[in-house]
Amino acid sequence: MRSDAVHQVLETELDDARRRRGGRPPRVLDVGGGSGVWAVPLASAGCSVTVVDPSPNALAMLQRRAVDAGVADQITPLQGDTDALAAFSPEGGADLVLAHGLLEVVDDVEAAVAALAAATAPGGAVSVLVANRYAAVLGWALAGRVAEALQLIQDADGRLDAASDTLQRRFDTDGLQQLLAGAGLSVELVQGQAVLADLVPGSVLDNNPRAADAMAELERVAALRSPLRDIATRLHAIARRPA
Repeated sequence: MRSDAVHQVLETELDDARRRRGGRPPRVLDVGGGSGVWAVPLASAGCSVTVVDPSPNALAMLQRRAVDAGVADQITPLQGDTDALAAFSPEGGADLVLAHGLLEVVDDVEAAVAALAAATAPGGAVSVLVANRYAAVLGWALAGRVAEALQLIQDADGRLDAASDTLQRRFDTDGLQQLLAGAGLSVELVQGQAVLADLVPGSVLDNNPRAADAMAELERVAALRSPLRDIATRLHAIARRPA
């Protein structure tokens, strides 16, 4: 797994899950992660991963990646959506449930979060990674598209008009915390992913290892510091189901 702030938090969570399970592999449920971007590295790190995704094409890509990485026996691909999580989650629930890039696209976000919480084992955690409304506002404004920036900041869901926006909604820190808490989860962490990296020209980092290392460290520090965290491209939250 990579070394950014999100991956570091997940590695710590998985270590805790292994201790809770007496050294047995953590059970991970990756919802909407059909292409295997997260599932394959998690399986390579020793987890048992179930991936639920409605797209057969994405699941086929997942299987190819899993075979290439030698972890096909550790990944169970299942076609379905959040309505089917009760049937697909491991018995007793998953130690870690991933919803990365999911909540922006579901029709009923409250029902989806409730399903994620129900699929989590007592004491386990839900990891949510979502698009940040204020990063989108900043991006449109810097591109000179001020009308779009104004619409994003004023719209209740942080969305442009339905005809031009592929997302159902974008989040801010307070709204994300309220959504997770409303499902009975205890929010332990909200941090940013890609806080400043997307704003720094690639030419600054190309062929300059010291600058690249400094950028990585800056990202890890800024991920937890408001207001920098609150303009990150994506917001990452860890929320726990009570034991």
